[in-house]
Amino acid sequence: MAISDHNALEAFIAYLTFEKRYSRHTVLAYQDDLQEFTKFLADQFEMVNPALTEISASMIRSWLAALKEENKSARTINRKISSLKSFFKYHLRRGNLEKTPMSSVTAPKISKKLPQYVEQQDMNTLFSHVEFPDTWRGHTDRLLLSIFYNTGMRLSELVNLRESQVNAAGNTLKILGKGNKERLVPVSPELIASIQGYISRKRSELKTPDTTYLLVNEKGKKLAPRSVYQSVNNWLKTVTTIDKKSPHVLRHTFATHLMNNGADINAVKELLGHSSLAATQIYTHNTIEKLKDVYKKAHPKA
Repeated sequence: MAISDHNALEAFIAYLTFEKRYSRHTVLAYQDDLQEFTKFLADQFEMVNPALTEISASMIRSWLAALKEENKSARTINRKISSLKSFFKYHLRRGNLEKTPMSSVTAPKISKKLPQYVEQQDMNTLFSHVEFPDTWRGHTDRLLLSIFYNTGMRLSELVNLRESQVNAAGNTLKILGKGNKERLVPVSPELIASIQGYISRKRSELKTPDTTYLLVNEKGKKLAPRSVYQSVNNWLKTVTTIDKKSPHVLRHTFATHLMNNGADINAVKELLGHSSLAATQIYTHNTIEKLKDVYKKAHPKA
């Protein structure tokens, strides 16, 4: 079976799509990486449709070296390594390979950047002192910002949030995350009241609004991710000067503020929908930086 063989590649893509339930964007990224590697084998080794067993670790390392010469970042190279690892692991499990060539391929180290977040007082300013226009867009923007900050949900999770996922009695939101994994996130009665008010106004103020998805635009249509991103960016500009002003920054902000205020890291992991604790641990670094700052300002011997 060859790497570019219709069955080998398509079977893997189908597995990612239907079994793993990855997003279309993620699946396309895997597909692009594998097709790029296939082209490299053809160009550099004159291997057109090589069998999976013909691909060696040295060939893979040659590709990675070429990517480094093209000044690709360590993060990009690691993603391509991950694509190949998943592809060969899939065929290993299916019995198409006896061993994977990835076992001796090492990934370059990535210098971890601390996630940017909005300071707590700036978030307080946003919700207490910034005036949102008394328009449908203004009401929608304020609510989506509140939901992001109160739940730490991802952009894709927010635009796909359904009215049926709101449990007013239990003060929770059911969030459908990556791989269709569900998680329950507790929220304040105030946020639930805002959501209920929004749902009520949607039905009374808009003509034929979408009543499946919670957040809609002036025409009653489900919000587009680009529109949400732009709204978040515009409103965060009014309270903070940090470089990134995106929905994901509000996710970082949610997690960092929880950690700074003493939340258990395992609880934060569950609230964010992380599959492993390693992904959540980066927020402990922000907490340590905050503690250092407090120490320097408050301790007489600092």
